[in-house]
Amino acid sequence: MKLKDKVAVITGGGRGIGRAYALGFAKEGAKVVIAEIVLENAQAVAAEIEDEGGAAIAVKTDVSKEKDTREMARLAIEKFGGIDILVNNAAIYYGIGMKPFHVISEEEWDRMMAVNVKGGWMCTKAVVPQMQSQGSGKIINVASGTFFAGLPMMLHYVTSKGAAIAMTRALARELGAFGINVNCISPGFTMSEASKDMPGIPPGFTEQLVSMQCIKRPEQPNDLVGTAVFLASDKSDWITGQTLEVDGGFILW
Repeated sequence: MKLKDKVAVITGGGRGIGRAYALGFAKEGAKVVIAEIVLENAQAVAAEIEDEGGAAIAVKTDVSKEKDTREMARLAIEKFGGIDILVNNAAIYYGIGMKPFHVISEEEWDRMMAVNVKGGWMCTKAVVPQMQSQGSGKIINVASGTFFAGLPMMLHYVTSKGAAIAMTRALARELGAFGINVNCISPGFTMSEASKDMPGIPPGFTEQLVSMQCIKRPEQPNDLVGTAVFLASDKSDWITGQTLEVDGGFILW
């Protein structure tokens, strides 16, 4: 087991890609803290993990609120004795749809930045003191191939995911001296519930993207788990500040 007895906090772990991370980490032996704004979703995933003999807790968390992120960290330490891994996965994506930039409301823009950008910062602030005291830790941010592709019609989302990459690079510089690695995963267009039900998506969009990939099939949530496990494990101790494209060869450098 690559993550045996490690304590992993996964934000937005109640559904979609976050759920895949939570289940995958548990299978590798991690004790999982599922931090999710919809508590019932988190509890359902925690129950799945426990049914398979793993250890997990569900914590209601709005990552844009400091009191919530501090409580998330406190409960993780209280229950499992430490925090080894943070996956900053929580993001506003479900239901946002594709729309021209000039019709995005100020309220929607601000909420996107509060969760997708501020949320990663707040969760990192909450867990880093424990990681510093341990002298080690793995922080995994989640970006998106939409940033590298410059995808139109989702300006607030694309901008927020560019910020996740910038945050990864700056935090890697700041936290490396404490034995903390900070890296980023950039998924392609993944067949989560949110992607399948996205409002405004043009006909044939998924098929067009698949045709541009090296691997000719739609990406699934489980396709991202192996990379996340690697970045969370001691096998990646000499990697930091990096963003890994996990998209079937859509973005090539």
